Amino acid sequence: MAEATDLDHAFQAMLAAPEDMQAAMAAYSALADAQLWLLLEGEAQDDQISPHLFETEDGAFTVVFDREERLAGFVSEIAAHAVLPGRVLIRMLAGQGLGLAVNLGSDAEMVFAPAQLEWLADILEIAPESGEALPPQELRAPRDIPEPFLTALDARLARASGLARAAFLAQALYADGSTRHILAVIDAVPEAETALAGAIADAVRFYGDGAPDLDVAFFTTDDPIAQHLAVVGLRFDLPEPPQPEERPARPAPGSDPDSPPILR
Repeated sequence: MAEATDLDHAFQAMLAAPEDMQAAMAAYSALADAQLWLLLEGEAQDDQISPHLFETEDGAFTVVFDREERLAGFVSEIAAHAVLPGRVLIRMLAGQGLGLAVNLGSDAEMVFAPAQLEWLADILEIAPESGEALPPQELRAPRDIPEPFLTALDARLARASGLARAAFLAQALYADGSTRHILAVIDAVPEAETALAGAIADAVRFYGDGAPDLDVAFFTTDDPIAQHLAVVGLRFDLPEPPQPEERPARPAPGSDPDSPPILR
């Protein structure tokens, strides 16, 4: 039996506790983060794709899988497909009147109605606020952070392989008397700062009630504040980037999240 994926675990947890909003939000988060194989009617034409649609009494549904072998097992033959990040596909489908069927035939299959996709797309469109923050007057160890939130944050940072060295969570006290938690990202790749801030904001949004107010800041190892954070903060290590693999001459449709295909 194939090893269960992160999406399987998230969906199973949601199915086991249908009244648990945090489990539901974790499942939505996992769907947005997943790499998905979208079943197509035929081969992509330039940047245009035509999803294969399953017509039901509840409307039309596109079909995706989080593993290529799952798609192959479902259709039992070579099938045209596009590979898309979950968040890109959700934004593409929102407003089209289409639902989404995920991992049909597996133990953790899930079906999302069009209204659910539109709601999720709205969440994904919320960009984190940016600005010049005042330097904290004092840094302390983090307090009263829910353990499930720490687990969700750790998982999200682990998916940011190679984008930074580490991150530290601490409680920051400011000159105006306010207290907030700060997540300090250390030695981030400059071009990745916006993506990292968005990923951290996603962790807060998808956790729901109980998530801490969280500022995100970027420092280098040589910054004095980074050295202090290493003493008082809770450390998250980001994994080393994977070794590069030989890429095909022509990328698969949807493999570039900055140039998503167009639905036909």
